[in-house]
Amino acid sequence: MADEDYEMDGGYEDEPLDPEPDEGVEVEEENNNNEDAPDDILGEGEEKQEEVPVERPRKTSKYMTKYERARILGTRALQISMNAPVMVELEGETDPLEIAMKELRERKIPFTIRRYLPDGSYEDWGVDELIVEDSWKRQVGGD
Repeated sequence: MADEDYEMDGGYEDEPLDPEPDEGVEVEEENNNNEDAPDDILGEGEEKQEEVPVERPRKTSKYMTKYERARILGTRALQISMNAPVMVELEGETDPLEIAMKELRERKIPFTIRRYLPDGSYEDWGVDELIVEDSWKRQVGGD
């Protein structure tokens, strides 16, 4: 067996190259998003309609799980430690986790929780929609 029987690229063929355009020839660029298309294509009586998600009855619980709570507090505390804007009034708190807990108590964390269901679909819940257990009061000292 000779070395010329084997290719150095592992046997994969390269994709065919596009031919180079000649000098002075304008190159047409593909425009798939139709941003330059005129708006009057729809007709005079028709208007653009924005898709509004259909609100279906939810299947999952309205209670935030301890795992969701831990993930939200950890993620928000990391954001706060990286100088993200704080959504609550600070009263001397400097610990990012304490600030995140205060934001959660006041339902000011701007997150959406996506819960996946066994059939492949999912439900989106805002943090302000979920009921949070009071276990954080024991950790912080509570009221």
